[in-house]
Amino acid sequence: MTSQPDSDPGLTASLNDTRSVVLVEGISDKLALETLARRRGRHLRAEGVVVVSMGGSKSVGRFLDLYGPLGAGLRLAGLCDAAEEGDFVRGLERAGLGSNLNRAALESLGFYVCVDDLEDELVRALGVEAVEEVIAAQGELGPLRIFQRQPAWQGRPREAQLRRFFGTHGGRKIQCAPLLVDALDLSRVPRPLDGVLHHV
Repeated sequence: MTSQPDSDPGLTASLNDTRSVVLVEGISDKLALETLARRRGRHLRAEGVVVVSMGGSKSVGRFLDLYGPLGAGLRLAGLCDAAEEGDFVRGLERAGLGSNLNRAALESLGFYVCVDDLEDELVRALGVEAVEEVIAAQGELGPLRIFQRQPAWQGRPREAQLRRFFGTHGGRKIQCAPLLVDALDLSRVPRPLDGVLHHV
């Protein structure tokens, strides 16, 4: 099979020896799943599993056409935020993978939805203190405290502050996602992440 472009600049997702493709919205999701797979003792590439960052949920239809039953015919799975669930449902239905898909039907296809988003899942699984330890290790505790003192965020739940903080600086989600997964107790892994990996 030929190589097809991943949406990450400069990267390609080779279809040679690939049996499964996991579709995710962005690079932070890709890194989180790959880090979790490593911690679970899995070698995704050796297993023929490729995690593809699509550059946003609006591209899911194109990637389903490329890798799904009308394209390469590979086993599919995916991970998305709650706000983008509709994009995934519409894409899967257009690709002929179901109709009137609800959350349970999505999961039977290997597509899992984060409650809010990946960062929310990881913050809840780790707890505030552990997340702040990861942030402190990156030298970012000062910026976090400044952010928490902003009028719009003062007094808000610390979990909500942390989730928003990851999105306030370009690259912070990408930098922190694998570090947060590395800090997880493997008995407390967010269900959507484990669900995707179990499917492939």
